[in-house]
Amino acid sequence: MKRVVVIGTGLAGTRVARRLGEHAVLIGEEPHAPYNRVLLAEVLAGSYGPDVIALPPVPGRHLRTRAVRVDRARRLVQCENGAEVGYDTLVLATGSNPVLPPLRGLFRPGAGELPGGVHAFRTMDDCLALSRAVTPGTRAVVVGGGLLGVSAARALARRGAQVVLVQQSERVMERHLDPASSELVAGHLASLGVEIHTECRVRAVGVVDGRVRRVELHDGYVLGTDVTVLACGARPRTGLASAAGLEVRQGIVVDDELRTSDPRIHAVGDCAQHAGQVYGLATPALEQADVLADLLTGATAPAPPRYTGTRTLTRLTLPHAADPLDLAAFGETEPLPGDDVVQLTDATRGTYRRVVVRGDRLVGGVLVGALGGVGALAHAWETNEALPADDGAPLLHLLTHDGGL
Repeated sequence: MKRVVVIGTGLAGTRVARRLGEHAVLIGEEPHAPYNRVLLAEVLAGSYGPDVIALPPVPGRHLRTRAVRVDRARRLVQCENGAEVGYDTLVLATGSNPVLPPLRGLFRPGAGELPGGVHAFRTMDDCLALSRAVTPGTRAVVVGGGLLGVSAARALARRGAQVVLVQQSERVMERHLDPASSELVAGHLASLGVEIHTECRVRAVGVVDGRVRRVELHDGYVLGTDVTVLACGARPRTGLASAAGLEVRQGIVVDDELRTSDPRIHAVGDCAQHAGQVYGLATPALEQADVLADLLTGATAPAPPRYTGTRTLTRLTLPHAADPLDLAAFGETEPLPGDDVVQLTDATRGTYRRVVVRGDRLVGGVLVGALGGVGALAHAWETNEALPADDGAPLLHLLTHDGGL
């Protein structure tokens, strides 16, 4: 096999490097061993130590340095430590960067970093810094009520912080959940002591002696804070690709073989844009990594592998000593005109199940609590097969089925 260089030590890059074995060189700027970024919130909550979420080591070389330039003409990766690594095939798995909102007072003239007390929540270093900063009673403001913000708020509350979550839209996790399930998540956070402000936009932060001590909302309301967490989403990390002259739109553009505009260079994971879509989720990243590893190792049975997209399912577990909350969401959770909606709520068991059917196809759903039936529903959605015509009985069976994840 030819020499393959992989830039990026997230789930996708590490999976490719591990599959390729000794033929791969893995380059990553983080000083830590590769880890499962999905579980960072559990480290912040104190449930796991950093070593628990470490990924299996890669058998090839692992260079802990930052790749600063790709020389396509000489097929070299130039690194911050001065090393130059030649490649036959290059894999960009550079991931994504946190979105930092343009808040007044956040970026000081001439300062190259965030003021004290402000944290992104993207890397192990972010997680460890937050862990050091939070003790019982610490006032924490989380900006952003998506999946990442909800996970961060829950983790901080479990550490004993006094948490306020500020969400610009009308409800938490609005991209993944319908209104009823979003309300259940908000209620769960409230039971942990999290104060939630929706339809609120942060417009400024107040810095005192180099640290952010105030968060000012658009209506003038001011929140006191010791720690401020920015969980405003992520943006594909495409700087290396752009500087190398590769085609970049929202992400690094790839085809069904995960090739970029240079056939010797591939891209996978959060940085890649396939068929107009950037996923930014673990499952598509791992699927892309496996397809690419099969291609690079020559696996062809039963046919040459191709990546044709991923239908993603979001799962989240919010532990609580008395009342944990499990949820899953997939596809289109909001119906269009003409769609059928089937909903089952069991107040006694604390469960909520709602699916959207378009014609004879299941197009999306949300399940909260007792997720035994999520496997069967997800299969019906992923295969996109016609539901049996029997007055809705098969669908009701799926909704009430408690077996098989």
